Order: sequence, then structure tokens, then C-alpha cells
Amino acid sequence: MPGKSAFLNQIPCTVALFTLLFAGGFSSALADEKTPAAPADTEIKNPFPDRPQAPSIDGGIGWLNTSGEITLKDLRGKVVLIDFWTYCCINCMHVLPDLAYLEKKYPNELVVIGCHSAKFDNEKETDNIRRAIQRYEIKHPVINDANMTVWRKFGVRAWPSMVLIDPEGNYCGHLSGEGNREVLDNVLEKVIAYHRAKGTLDETPVHFELESAKLKQTPLKFPGKLLADPAQQRLFISDSNHNRIVIASLDGKLIDVIGSGQIGNQDGGYKTASFDHPQGMALVGNTLFVADTENHLIRTIDLEKKQVSTLAGTGEQARFRSAGGKLKEAALNSPWALAVIDDVLYICMAGPHQIWSHKLGSDEIGVYAGSGREDITNGPLETSAFAQTSGIAVDGDVFYVVDSEGSAVRKVDTKNKTVSTIAGTSDLERGRSLFEFGDKDGIGEEARLQHPLGVLYDNGRLFVADTYNHKLKTIDLKTNEVKTFLGTGNDGNSLNPVEFSEPSGLAKVGNQLFVADTNNQRICVVNLDDHKVSEFKIAGLTPPSLPKTVDNSFAAASGKALSVTPRKVVPGAALKINVTPQLPAEYKLSPLAPVKFTFKSAENPEVILARGKGAVEGDQLVLQLPALKQLSGTYVLNLRFGYCRDGVGGLCKQHSAQWNIPLQADKGAKNDGVSLSLDLSKE
Repeated sequence: MPGKSAFLNQIPCTVALFTLLFAGGFSSALADEKTPAAPADTEIKNPFPDRPQAPSIDGGIGWLNTSGEITLKDLRGKVVLIDFWTYCCINCMHVLPDLAYLEKKYPNELVVIGCHSAKFDNEKETDNIRRAIQRYEIKHPVINDANMTVWRKFGVRAWPSMVLIDPEGNYCGHLSGEGNREVLDNVLEKVIAYHRAKGTLDETPVHFELESAKLKQTPLKFPGKLLADPAQQRLFISDSNHNRIVIASLDGKLIDVIGSGQIGNQDGGYKTASFDHPQGMALVGNTLFVADTENHLIRTIDLEKKQVSTLAGTGEQARFRSAGGKLKEAALNSPWALAVIDDVLYICMAGPHQIWSHKLGSDEIGVYAGSGREDITNGPLETSAFAQTSGIAVDGDVFYVVDSEGSAVRKVDTKNKTVSTIAGTSDLERGRSLFEFGDKDGIGEEARLQHPLGVLYDNGRLFVADTYNHKLKTIDLKTNEVKTFLGTGNDGNSLNPVEFSEPSGLAKVGNQLFVADTNNQRICVVNLDDHKVSEFKIAGLTPPSLPKTVDNSFAAASGKALSVTPRKVVPGAALKINVTPQLPAEYKLSPLAPVKFTFKSAENPEVILARGKGAVEGDQLVLQLPALKQLSGTYVLNLRFGYCRDGVGGLCKQHSAQWNIPLQADKGAKNDGVSLSLDLSKE
């Protein structure tokens, strides 16, 4: 747990903290945003003149989403955006779609570097960050800044924060908070235009080794929340990263799958409807309510008609705190968990740190509890404060909420209209409750949890998924005593002794407790009589079949096609092509970077005669083509490959080349293939 000095240098996840420390930097860069474009012969001004060199980005304990360490020297020529984040933080999660948008818009000009400067102890572990990168589907390199070394070098004080570095390695400034896509887009456009005109922009494509490639296909992918239906003997599972809801019988038979698996917000039948990383659920009769978290929607599923509809939300994230309004007009902000009491749907709205409610059958939705300030504060509904509400459980007129960022369990009394804390700290000055976490059994405020995400009521006690402690705990509601129930505290997948990896969802039927063991891609079932644990497997459940994405980065080779002298080849024999590139200093071919090629006839370029992956053999690229029936005429070879600093560097550049190769069939030719050369030494 951070001490006082660490706490003073860390501000909780923030929505609206917009820090302009640029001496006119970002703001002046945007001053002429709406003015007409300058004539072609007018000099483009540097939007960030006279900037100091940026500090180095070394000091982390590991790198992810890349094959090795990256330095600012490697990134020279690129615009660099460093995203300081911690994977528990909802506001950090909200920044990721903005970064993905910018990466797609500026694929060859911009490199985003994630700097993971952890809040919680569990988040300092490289393997846990790796799974978060896989879960959040991040596609840029990430530093594990466990000791906050890089954080301090750049003077960062809040999650999330972003630092901009220009192609010459100069520090431009930083801003904090979410919702800054437009600002960043406008600034990037100006920085790119200036450095392109100056000749200091390197637009060579780059390649990174992504952690997503290490994930095996599994029936479930980072399952989030669970909901049991004892009457119908079935279990509902938010198969969050497969973007679907799975329904299984309690004896492990597949009943149904709701959702195509593709990310989207389409309503309709089970096979065509789509979700975006759904989480919590609630069941009323034959209607299943779903918190469609990353769509910022509440969805309803008619289990009898097998139809998905949208109940509330606009599909856009609420960027400012809202009091609510009409169901389809009020923007929501990361709904995470749901529960129903007396025909009122209660929603853990994680983004604004509140509880919202909706009277079933009405056309209104709005804030029920929480001021919107991120803290653990007790009292009346309207003045109380929550911190990333992430799980909810009902006991009559009372419901319990886990506040993940405050590592606390809260009690909300719907009759007395009050909020209290039954485990963990509360009402500490200056938001200190957000940094009081750990792994300690005890009574009430003496107990410590670490980012709990799940809670379940059961006959006078609560089960709590103490997520970052990799444990299940119980709370006696008469005494508020917190006890470890299952889990060694170690991140693992053993069933004897029982180990979990960031469990997050809970459900119970009879003596069976179901646990969403999120990072282990499984559901566990606990026999409450003898505490034995087994894996709950669903017969017939497979990953969704999704359409393959088109690799557009290989669609066209860069530059002009190279011509070579005619070559003689043996007709009807397999063809080997060797390419020897001359690379820039300090760079070598990397076996980690993909080598891809296509081979076509120049006369009929629409037909691909051969495509495949090449191999790196020493300083050569080796391409093996199958035997072709007719091999005479001019052919077009498209080739893409990568080269890295010293052959193993974290930043690998990509190059595409194209050759026009005249081939002559000759039975007397030597079958030693075709050798080609390529000069990249001046790049």
C-alpha cells in the first residue's frame, strides 16, 4: 500500500482534470483550428517551438506487446503519445477507444506507448498486466512502470494522463483525464503536418509482437458476471470478451448463446444481436436485463421470444455527469452490475461512481445514490460517494455494493435512504480511503480488501470476490466480520489447493457456489458442504466463429515496382526466391517480424497464384512457392517484412516492396531459384 509520500503524488482516476502544462502548448496549437489553410508556399509553423528534450522512458521492470525494450531513440521520427494508466481505473479504460481511434487514423505517423504505473500491488505484476492488455485488447507497447520511475520523470500526478513527444524527441506537454480525443486529434494533425514539411517525420510502418497472439482459443474468454436462476436450473454467464451471454444448465449442458460474438449494438435474434463486453445481469420473469458495459447501454433479452432489445442509453458514453432523463435520450457511462428490488432496476454505474435506478415500465432513468465524487463517504443518498461501483447483491429492501477503487463493501438501505460501509475504510480526509487496501481479515473498518468486483448475498452473509487478492471472502452481516473463505492469495489455476486469478462474478444455487475465475477463462463451482472446487465445463460450448479480418497493410507495396533482368526457371518445379536486403545501421532481419508475400501474373493481377509466409535465414528472406503449371511471362512479387534494432529490438520497422520479374521456362535451367536484392540502408 502506498505510503503518505506516494499518496500525495497520485490523484485518483479522473474524468475532468484537464491539465494544460504547455506554456501555451496544446491551447496555442489549437488557436487557429478554424482558420483557413495557409497557401502552399507559406511556411508551416512549429506548434510546439523551443521545447526541451523529453526524459528517457527507461526504468520500467518489463515491456509487453513488444519483443523487447523500446527507447526514444528507436522512436525518433515518430510522434509519440505516452498513456499513463493503471488497469483498475475506469477512466483509463475509457481512454483506450480514443487511443485506438488515433492509432488507426495515424498508423505510420503515431506510436502510442502505454506506461502502466500501478495503483494496486496486484497490478505491479507483469503477468497480470499482460492479461489486462489481452482483456482490454490493447495493440500498442506497454511499459510495466511498477516503481513509478517513468511516472516521476514526467511529473505525472493523475490516472489517466498523456504526454506528447514530437518526432525530434522534444517534450510538448501533457494533459490528464478522459474525453480528449478531439483535442489530441487536432494537435497530432498539426504536429504531423509540421514535421512532414520539415522532413523529420518517419512514416515507415512499424510492427509489435502483441500479447493477444499468446492467447489460446477457449470456450469462455475473460468471463465477467454470473446470474443463477434456481427455478429453471440454469446459469447465465457474461462471456465478456466473446461479447455474448451464455446460458447453461446447472449440470453443464449448453442451453443457448445470445450474441454473434462480434462487437456491436445490434438488436434482434440471438444469432444476429451484438454486444460490447457485457457484464452484470438481472432476471425478471422471462426478461433478462444486461449491462452492456462498453456500449454504455442497458439491453433486455426476451428469453421466450429470443429477441434482444435496447432499454436505455444512446450508445455514446456520457462525458459529463448526468442526472439522467428519458431512457433512450440519457447517455450512460459504463454500467457494470444490475439488481432489481420491487420492480426497480438498480444499476452500478461505474463511470461516474454512482448508483442509478429505473422504475420498470417507466420511461425514466437517473441517479439514485452518489454525488459523483470518487470516494468512500457515508450518509444520505445524495451526498454519499462511491468509487467505481462494480457489483451488487440484494437482501430485501437493502442492497450491497462493492466499490472496487475504494476496496470497500457498502450497504444501501432503500427504506431509510442511507449509505454505510460494512467492510473497509470510509470517510477519511482527502480521498485517503481510495488508497487503503490490502489483504486482512477483521471486523468492519479493520478489514482490508483489494479491488473487489463481485458480491453475493446468502442467508445473513455475503460472499465477496476479492479480485486482486485472488480470493473469496465472507462477511457476517451481524458482526461485519470479514474472513478468507477460499484461495491461497496466489495468482494461479490449481483446484487443490484452490487458486483463482482475479475472480469477478458470483452466483449460488443450493449448496453450489459458482465463481467467474476471469483470468483463468473458466467458471469454478464450489461445494459449500465440503469446500471442494471443480471446473464447471459446458458441453458443446465453443468460441464464436467470426469473419476473418482483411490484412489491408499488405494490400499495396510502397514505392515504385523494381525491375529485374529475365530469369530462367525449371518448368513445373517449385520456385524458391531469396531476397537480400541491405538494412540501416544497427538493424537486422528479425524472425519475430512476419514475412508475407503474394505472387501474381502481371497480365492477370486479379488472380493470386501464390501467397504465403517467408522465413528469415541469416541475412536473407526465403520464399517458397509451390510448383506452378505454367511459369513463363512477367510476374509481380509483393513482399512485406520487418527489421528490428539488433534483430531483437522492441520496435520493428516494416517494409513493403514490389518486383516485376520476367521468368522464362527452360528445362535446362538450374533449379537454384531467383535471387533479389533491396537497398534500405539510407532509410
